[in-house]
Amino acid sequence: MKDLKNIPVVTKKNLIPFILVTSLFALWGFANAVTDPMVQAFKKVLELSNSEAAWVQMAFYGGYFCMALPAAMFMRKYSYKVGILIGLALYATGALLFYPAAQSESFLFFCLGLYVLTFGLAFLETAANPYALAMGAKETATQRLNLAQAFNPVGLIAGLFVAQQFVLKNLQSDNIVDFSALEEASKTLIRTTDLLVIRDPYVALGLVISIVFVIFLVSKMPQTKADGEMPKIGETFAALAKNSKYTSGVLSQILYVGGQIMCWTYIYQYAEGIGMDSVTAGYYQMAAFILFTVGRVIGTYLLRFISSGKLLMYFAVLAMICAFGTIVFQSSIGLYCLVAISFFMSLMFPTIYGIALGDLSEEQSKVGSAGLVMAIVGGALMPKLQGIIIDAGGNGVADTTIMGVSEVNFSFILPLLCFAYIAWYGFTVFKKHESSSL
Repeated sequence: MKDLKNIPVVTKKNLIPFILVTSLFALWGFANAVTDPMVQAFKKVLELSNSEAAWVQMAFYGGYFCMALPAAMFMRKYSYKVGILIGLALYATGALLFYPAAQSESFLFFCLGLYVLTFGLAFLETAANPYALAMGAKETATQRLNLAQAFNPVGLIAGLFVAQQFVLKNLQSDNIVDFSALEEASKTLIRTTDLLVIRDPYVALGLVISIVFVIFLVSKMPQTKADGEMPKIGETFAALAKNSKYTSGVLSQILYVGGQIMCWTYIYQYAEGIGMDSVTAGYYQMAAFILFTVGRVIGTYLLRFISSGKLLMYFAVLAMICAFGTIVFQSSIGLYCLVAISFFMSLMFPTIYGIALGDLSEEQSKVGSAGLVMAIVGGALMPKLQGIIIDAGGNGVADTTIMGVSEVNFSFILPLLCFAYIAWYGFTVFKKHESSSL
């Protein structure tokens, strides 16, 4: 393994553009965190089952899947900056759609707003991740992406703070023991008020993103669009399909995002299963995000001394151990294990991303980046499956037991299996691609 200590992660020439691009990682982290608690909020306000409320995540992460490849095709022809501007415009539009959605009181309209919002996030992630990789020496690309991704948890913490302090605390439906038992007139009044509470942070976010759009519009960014004739798209797809490190990386990313969103979304249901309210559960999610931030910083530092595949394997195995504890301990100890998973998840997304794109040309990276962003669809599919498991005995979270534990505890078998595959991927990368270069 080459000595990376003397190679700058970011050069002075690219420092300001890198800071601007890094701000995007915080912005989509905010959108992720402010949306996770909305599954529980919509469940209460609109009287949905766990699996019905999971349509929030289906809309949010499904937008990534649908738009990532078109975004990559667009950026084959145009620059990363143009892709970022389109992403910010779609992001702002989707957030502002929450205003008419609240007026109509339609769950589908809210889902549409999230769907459009994540069209923008798909553009941003398809552009920003490979852009960060390209802003310096190839030897420090994975470290650079981990550094940029270290600011993602800052957005996560801010988003959760807003969701907790300005949404969950102000939901009248969450303070009523049996909301469904109220008279229809009372429920209608509370529902209207609560949907306005849900609306406000998204509208404010749309206005902030509009300002960020203007900042990027007037800023000078380094040009990394490839010169000369581009290879045919079919040739690029064929080359990517033959690259096992890339294809296995895409599958690892699907499972990672699925595991992450399950651990963050259903922390509220897990807390409910041990008699904890949503606001208190929010503090545990805040602790998870802080651990995620600390883990990202520590992981970025460790990458200077430990190969990415090996460190990925270590973190995935430790995440598996925590997931096992989440399943078997039906108490606050299990909740502590669930929170601890976030520390070990912190390294996974950017490291898998950097490994999968590490040996690709810039043209292949643009298209390959789309595959890795499309992999975020795991965040749509896996929580829906977990919601179905939790609903096995009814709309509650502990209506029945499976293999001796409550249904909500057992549902965390899904993240455990996800981390098992990621551990295998890290081991394979280390053995086949990294050990020979040490």
